[in-house]
Amino acid sequence: MLRVKEGDEAAFAKLVTTYQDRLISIFRNLVGDQEAAEDLTQDLFLRIYRARHGYEPNAKLSTWVFRIAANLASNSRRSKGRRKEVQLKSSESGPLGVRPAEKLLADKSSLMPSRQFDRQEMQKLVREALESLNERQRMALLLHKFEGMSYADIGEAMELSPQAVKSLLSRARESLRTRLENMIR
Repeated sequence: MLRVKEGDEAAFAKLVTTYQDRLISIFRNLVGDQEAAEDLTQDLFLRIYRARHGYEPNAKLSTWVFRIAANLASNSRRSKGRRKEVQLKSSESGPLGVRPAEKLLADKSSLMPSRQFDRQEMQKLVREALESLNERQRMALLLHKFEGMSYADIGEAMELSPQAVKSLLSRARESLRTRLENMIR
C-alpha cells in the first residue's frame, strides 16, 4: 500500500488481485447477491485508490481493507432498506459461493444423485443459518473462519475490543448451532 501511495500502479493491481476474490465472497455472503458483491468490491477499491495519498500504516493492510469492507456492507444494507428491491437467490454451492475447483469437480463427478441432493440441502441449510445471523456476527464469523483473522485484527476492522469480538463469535456459534440442530432434526 505504501507503493500505491507513491503512485505505483502495478502495486495497486497486485492489491486488487490479492483481495478481490476474498472481498467478493465476503460481500456476497453479507448482502446475498453476486452482482451487488462485485459492485461493493469495486467501490471498495475505488475508495482505496482515492484515499491512497492519505494512507497511514497504523494497522495491518488486511485489517484496514476489511474495516472499509465492514463499513461499506453496513452502509449498503442501510441504504438497501430504504429502497424497494427484489432479490433473486442465486444457485451457489457453498456458504460463500462456488469455487472454480469445486464446480469442476462437481461437474465431472459421478456422485450418486441422492448424495448430491443431500449435500446441496446441507449447504442450503448452512447458508440459511448464516443469513439468520445479524450483520456484525456474520462479518466477525467470516473474517475469523474464512480469512483466518485474529480476534485483535477483527476488533480493529470492526472497531471492537478483542473481548467483544470473542463474545460476538461465541453468540454467532451458539446461534448457528441452535439453528442447525433445529433444521437437521
